[in-house]
Amino acid sequence: MAGKFELWVDKAGEYRFNLKASNGQVIATSQGYASKASALNGIESVKTNAPDAETVEIEK
Repeated sequence: MAGKFELWVDKAGEYRFNLKASNGQVIATSQGYASKASALNGIESVKTNAPDAETVEIEK
């Protein structure tokens, strides 16, 4: 089973989404969006950009 996106409205009335792994663990959470269309656009952006995302280690 592949991962999935879950979309919901938070207590402030903003749309948010989680990306969940196939085991149900949340692996990414979005910012709040003012509209459903904006949140869906955010999901599409993750789908488009994540496969080629660079991994950068930040040292403290």
